[in-house]
Amino acid sequence: MRLLLINGNTDPAMTARMVTLAQGAAGAGVGIVGATARFGARYISTRSAAAIAGHAVLDALAHALAEGTHPDAVLLACFGDPGIAALRELSPVPVVGMAEASILTAATVAGRIALLTGGARWVPMLTEYVAALGFGKRVVVRGIALTGDAIAADPDAALPALAAEARAAVERDGAEAVVLGGAGLAGLSVRIADAVPVPLLDSLTCMVRWAIALAPAAAPKPSAGSYAAPPPVPVDGLSAPLTGLLAPATTSAGA
Repeated sequence: MRLLLINGNTDPAMTARMVTLAQGAAGAGVGIVGATARFGARYISTRSAAAIAGHAVLDALAHALAEGTHPDAVLLACFGDPGIAALRELSPVPVVGMAEASILTAATVAGRIALLTGGARWVPMLTEYVAALGFGKRVVVRGIALTGDAIAADPDAALPALAAEARAAVERDGAEAVVLGGAGLAGLSVRIADAVPVPLLDSLTCMVRWAIALAPAAAPKPSAGSYAAPPPVPVDGLSAPLTGLLAPATTSAGA
């Protein structure tokens, strides 16, 4: 099985780190290929950056497919799942989002769920996304002041705040499971799990395991409905690979 991990941030070092962690979670028999957004924010922490990332992940998928990558599933390795619906529309294989997979995993072991991430601006963004998924009444979103890129740069400095916020989610919000979410927080849950009295889930691991379970059982790409491949439409200014997916033989390609 081969999985394509798309990092909506433009930091290739973060992509490499997530691929290594994802490979460890996947185990033998699964190969993971990384793709980094070619444009946008170095680390997504605002609505505008997330909106740009929605375009960037489509572009990353198009480039990977054009370069001959043939995955069995796509991993959208950004905790806000930017552009996930559009990615599912264009992708020939299932797409699993980091946030969505984490919530679904937590929902199997808990009634009340907390999402814990880095960066205060993510709290309202994720609260809205959770509501859109239909989990608004079951999920509370918490964040620490440090953004995900700062956490990734110095995880030791962030661990006490993450542990304290996770415990607060249990004690004040009644959380029965806590998801430690975000590209910059990947791999840190094991370091503070003993300090939290409920299951502490790693968002990257949740995503990988959902993809491994889903890929062999996935139905074929639909030919009707909103996730069917879109009809060709004239476009301007997009990369050649993305133009090829959206408008084959209808327009000239961008750079």
